[in-house]
Amino acid sequence: MTIMDLFWLFFMISMLQPVLRQRMLEAARQRQIAKIESERKSRVILLVHRQETMGLLGFPLFRFIDIQDSEEILRAIEMTDPDVPIDLILHTPGGLVLASVQIARALKRRTGKVTVHVPHYAMSGGTLIALAADEILMSKNAVLGPVDPQLGQYAAASVLKVLERKPIERIDDETVMLGDQAEKAIEQVRECVRELLSEHLSDEDAQRLAKTLSEGIWTHDHPITYEKAQELGLLVRGEVPKDVMRLMALYPQPMRRQGSVEYLPGRRSGEGSRPGGGARS
Repeated sequence: MTIMDLFWLFFMISMLQPVLRQRMLEAARQRQIAKIESERKSRVILLVHRQETMGLLGFPLFRFIDIQDSEEILRAIEMTDPDVPIDLILHTPGGLVLASVQIARALKRRTGKVTVHVPHYAMSGGTLIALAADEILMSKNAVLGPVDPQLGQYAAASVLKVLERKPIERIDDETVMLGDQAEKAIEQVRECVRELLSEHLSDEDAQRLAKTLSEGIWTHDHPITYEKAQELGLLVRGEVPKDVMRLMALYPQPMRRQGSVEYLPGRRSGEGSRPGGGARS
């Protein structure tokens, strides 16, 4: 074998390595999903959004809940008998209201138990989907978020503040029209949240919580912690199962640079356990 043959062999192995690694990762995910389904006698559905990297330029591409996501989840729900429980694992910054509402209402119509798992975060549209569940399992460090609608780069509630605080003659027509849309958007989301919560809460509590989550009391990225969610009256209970956390570990963030977090893997206890294995980032 010549040096050129070795070079081409090394080149081919290098080209195939990412593909093989991805296939092994996908196989590991399928095994873990099957394990959870077997133990919980349920259908497991994941909605996981990671920041991707675009082509050669390396620009970050942020993924959100979109119509394709709703179509895929609705298809999975339709393929599941009505009495079979559903475990939905959410890891998302949110997305389109339409897509989120479609998923939430489809979950709410089910007769079987719906459990939403939030290992790390489910903001905005992710929270809206979680509200349709019979039970929300959150890690103690996980967060939900407000569901107040956004109009482009502006919060709908902030647009209404402009109309309240400035004389109408000093407001341009575009802002006035935007304010009309903002008022309608908040009302629509508030009513949707009330509808989703009405099955498990009294009408008064559902109205109060819908108002709190949809009317821009906080900034849109405000984290609602486990304790705060319980205080608000959300159906948050228990911890995310360990098998779900293991499954989330199989959805690493795609990287083309040195990671900013590094540690030696393996559990540490106070009994003098020795670190081992390689670094993780």
